[in-house]
Amino acid sequence: MTDTHGFVEKLHDTQKKAEQNRKRQGGGDPGGKLPHNRHPGNRSK
Repeated sequence: MTDTHGFVEKLHDTQKKAEQNRKRQGGGDPGGKLPHNRHPGNRSK
């Protein structure tokens, strides 16, 4: 690879974003995720 520094920076950025997504999505723990419907009273009947 000609631009090793750029590759490493992109890799670190990708890893950081993946970690943030794991925290946001509950990290594989279904109980840690936000419910899909946060306002059940707003459903159309």
